[in-house]
Amino acid sequence: MTNTNITQARSNLFKLANQVIKFNDIINIATKDGNVILLSEEDYNSLIETVYLCNIPGMHDSLLEAKETPTEECEPFDWRKKLK
Repeated sequence: MTNTNITQARSNLFKLANQVIKFNDIINIATKDGNVILLSEEDYNSLIETVYLCNIPGMHDSLLEAKETPTEECEPFDWRKKLK
């Protein structure tokens, strides 16, 4: 995470935006009224998806259980059939 203040962020916004996109950096921008975070759309969407999944009752436990399942015990899944 990179820390900067609002004045420096304003002067370097293009550079900071590229840094966030290219290197998945998160920028903490300090202002006199509090801090703001600059992160990529991809990282934001990932966080929102994680929050969504963890709010489905039983999903957290199901994901933890699936994490421990050996690959050999997994069944193939065809997303193309599921999306139709």
